[in-house]
Amino acid sequence: MNSSRFASRLRMAEEISKKVGSSSTASVADSSAATSAATNAAKSRWKILWPNSLRWIPTSTDYIIAAEKRLLSILKTPYVQEQVNIGSGPPGSKIRWFRSTSNESRYINTVTFDAKEGAPTLVMVHGYGASQGFFFRNFDALASRFRVIAIDQLGWGGSSRPDFTCRSTEETEAWFIDSFEEWRKTQNLSNFILLGHSFGGYVAAKYALKHPEHVQHLILVGSAGFSAEADAKSEWLTKFRATWKGAVLNHLWESNFTPQKLIRGLGPWGPGLVNRYTTARFGAHSEGTVLTEEEAKLLTDYVYHTLAAKASGELCLKYIFSFGAFARKPLLQSASEWKVPTTFIYGMNDWMNYQGAVEARKSMKVPCEIIRVPQGGHFVFIDNPSGFHSAVLYACRKFISQDSSHDQQLPDGLRLV
Repeated sequence: MNSSRFASRLRMAEEISKKVGSSSTASVADSSAATSAATNAAKSRWKILWPNSLRWIPTSTDYIIAAEKRLLSILKTPYVQEQVNIGSGPPGSKIRWFRSTSNESRYINTVTFDAKEGAPTLVMVHGYGASQGFFFRNFDALASRFRVIAIDQLGWGGSSRPDFTCRSTEETEAWFIDSFEEWRKTQNLSNFILLGHSFGGYVAAKYALKHPEHVQHLILVGSAGFSAEADAKSEWLTKFRATWKGAVLNHLWESNFTPQKLIRGLGPWGPGLVNRYTTARFGAHSEGTVLTEEEAKLLTDYVYHTLAAKASGELCLKYIFSFGAFARKPLLQSASEWKVPTTFIYGMNDWMNYQGAVEARKSMKVPCEIIRVPQGGHFVFIDNPSGFHSAVLYACRKFISQDSSHDQQLPDGLRLV
């Protein structure tokens, strides 16, 4: 009898223990959920109480897209802006362009302009420190002859900005080339004209080398990446590095210190610095047509938000170029492998030396033209929009003209090299 009572009490104790444990677990879960909800609520209250204008870096992705819309509002051609989902990494690739532990999908900010039926497709890729909005002076004119699509490269502008953890030139090139290819697949594009400016020209050329079957014609505007330090007469650079200023600048370069970091470090004073730059570069020191007051205001606002946002694609710099902007894997070395007809466009006063294109043409086995545009610097498409448009139309004359013989003539003012 005592044994039976003892066993019964033991079972009762076990049941009570299970209920207490279950209750405790539920309490912990409820407590965790409550804590999470409270944290989210606190974050929401913080955003309300601490508006963007009062933050140290007054920007966000939403601000970039809003600034882009304001800048493009001066255009006459209707367009569609979208965030194109390119997935979380290139299928089957061992090199993930963002090298992140996250499986979060990435997006490419894309604007597509209305075009006439049957118009050839022109894809425009911006340069380093820029975004697709830099082509705002060109969209209307080019959209009258092309189906224009402009993108923000991965890690720039309004596109996703994954943590940049590439550690080699190969990985860094894959970041841009593979993400662009996934974007192309998503958009179901083929047989398009690919235009890239500066660093965007480097990316466009590398893409065309890897995927020539999709590119009808390649247009490289003030393209970077043709010369290697060993190929250049770099005696001046060796001497400069020997000075204390050169040593400091070289150290900053190899440490991946970017101009954007300076903008962020200045916090609320950053917009003022950007304003002084855009006012000087496209105003007092413009190589051609000065921006209107409205253009200058909208571009300054747009440039600030794209530069001050989270560091991502900008960190490619030291892996693609050595100090002095010499390519670590120069395009000149692969010029003989090009399979896509190419047109180079340079402003007459572009600091990027067109002689790199001249040297590359000697090895190319495809048609190649080099056009120089007057009253234009590195941003020739902003400095001299009409001259730039004429150069692009001339480069694409066989795609946009049927039997217009006058389109075969080099427009006045342009110079063939």
